[in-house]
Parts: sequence; C-alpha cells; structure tokens
Amino acid sequence: MKTAKLGVLGEVSRLTLGGGGVGQIWGETSRDEAVATLRAAVDAGISVIDSAPMYGACEENIGLAFEGQPPAGLKFTTKCAIGSPEAAKIGPGLAASLEASLKAMRLERVDLFFLHSNIHADDFVYSHGNDRRDQMGTSWSLYVNEVIPAFEALKTAGKIGAWGITGIGVPTDVLRAIDHTPRPDGVQAIANLMDSAGALRRYAESERAREVAAAAKTAGCGVMGIRAVQAGALTLAVDRELRPSSPDNADYARAAPFRALSARWGEDPAQVAHRYALSMPNIDTVVLGVKNRAELAMCLAAEAAGPYSAAQMAEIDALGLGAR
Repeated sequence: MKTAKLGVLGEVSRLTLGGGGVGQIWGETSRDEAVATLRAAVDAGISVIDSAPMYGACEENIGLAFEGQPPAGLKFTTKCAIGSPEAAKIGPGLAASLEASLKAMRLERVDLFFLHSNIHADDFVYSHGNDRRDQMGTSWSLYVNEVIPAFEALKTAGKIGAWGITGIGVPTDVLRAIDHTPRPDGVQAIANLMDSAGALRRYAESERAREVAAAAKTAGCGVMGIRAVQAGALTLAVDRELRPSSPDNADYARAAPFRALSARWGEDPAQVAHRYALSMPNIDTVVLGVKNRAELAMCLAAEAAGPYSAAQMAEIDALGLGAR
C-alpha cells in the first residue's frame, strides 16, 4: 500500500481504518466480523486505526483484536467531544475520556488525540440545533485557554503523541484554529466529491471542505480525509434507516447522477467515491467507514487502482455535485 506523510506522525498508509463500521454503528455487523476486519486491515498494510468512544463498540473491539499487543508501527487515534462545560472541567474531562479509551483499547498511549467538538466563536449561533450548542460545540475561548493546554499536558505526560481537531465545525473557526499557534498536529477534513458534511452541518455558511484541507496541509498539519462516501449517500444503497428529512437522505437523492456515471463505468459507486477521495489534493490518508471484510476489500482495491486521471476527475466534477 502506498504511504504519505501525516504531519508529525510521519509515513502512514493512504488508507486508515475508521472506527464507525467496526464499532457496529454503520449498518449491521457482528463483533466477530468487526474484529476480523480490524486484523485484516492491518494484514493488508493499513497502519492507522481511527477510534472514538462514541463509535459504539469500536474501542472494545480494538482491544479484542490486538489484546494489548498491536503490531509494531500501528498507530491509533481517539477523540473526545468535550463540548463547552465549565472551564475547570475541560482538562480533567479530556484526561478521563482518554484514560477510558486507553483502557478499552488496552493501550498505554495513542498517537493522535482529537477534539471532536465543533469549534465556534463564543457568540456563534447555529442555524440548526443551537439549543444543544454547549453539548456539540466548544467555544473559541475554551479551545484556546483550556483545550490546547490540556492537550499539551497530555503530550508532556506521554499519554498522546500529538493532538488535532475534527474539522467538521464552523469552517471560519476551523480555519482560525489551523492558523492559531499552537496549531493542531492533525485535522480531520471532509473529503468527498460532494464536499458535504451532510447531517453534521449545523451552520449556514458553506462547508469550505477543500479550503480547510488545503489550509491544514499548508500549515504542516496531517490531513485525514473523512466521509468519503458521505454517510452512505455515495453508495448503491444506504445501509441503515434514515429519516426522510435527513440531510444524508437528501444527499443520496442528489447523488443519483453519480450512481448513473458509476454504472456507465461498470464500477461500484462506493469504490469510485473512495478512489476519488484518494485522488484529491491535500489528503494524506482516507478514513474508511467499513464494517466487514468485503467492504474493506473494495476499498483496498480502490487504493491499489491508483488515482484517477485528470479527465476522470473532471468527468465526476462535471456532474456538479460539489460545493455550491
């Protein structure tokens, strides 16, 4: 498998195994299959596993798969959606979340620890779900004054190798965080042909997904591309029930021309979507949401096929499904 430099983490595989699928939250799968998928990913050359406590049984399954003795060179990430509690609770909350993740995964440390909350200006008002702002978002002042020092302390203690942000929050403030010093070592950025965060977008401004990835890359941050198939919108069929009003459902309907193009090419749209994400500039590694070995094999084939040509990328982009 090809590799790329993921910021301070150095060379990693171009594919990362994400925790949602093996955590059993992206459609039905068994624990045995999830564990087998984790092991198969590593056997295939994947060198990063991206976890989070909110990804169902993911971290427990990681512990079962490697029994506290992961292969040399295998890197792990985890996350904490700390929100905006009282300032004094930030540091202890991040540390407690990390300790619980380490215990579940049977690890002594992780290589990268992400703030999984939306970063937003102190006076920001979300266009959707603002009544839950303190649960889903971390204010700028808390990020600068509490989150960053807590992350740096965890680095000093040897509990984490680096820290980062999940760049799905308010784009203006994600870009502000990338430009701020100390800046994150890693950024998880939307990387799909629709430039869509789907149901995760709770703000009125454009996602500016490619701008976020480019800014992070320019700043020297490692960039992990997420939501390559946009929560199933870029697949043949979404593998879980969605509300009719779900933005992910709307994206699935909007992606009909993409499925038609994939059919003309004689390819599975999920494979095309992953190969597209791997062909995008500024993306170091693409995080997979696979839940079984069959889906993993499809993604491995997409990586092995190499990047699309400029003409193929242009044909996909000509569908007009990207940023609007």
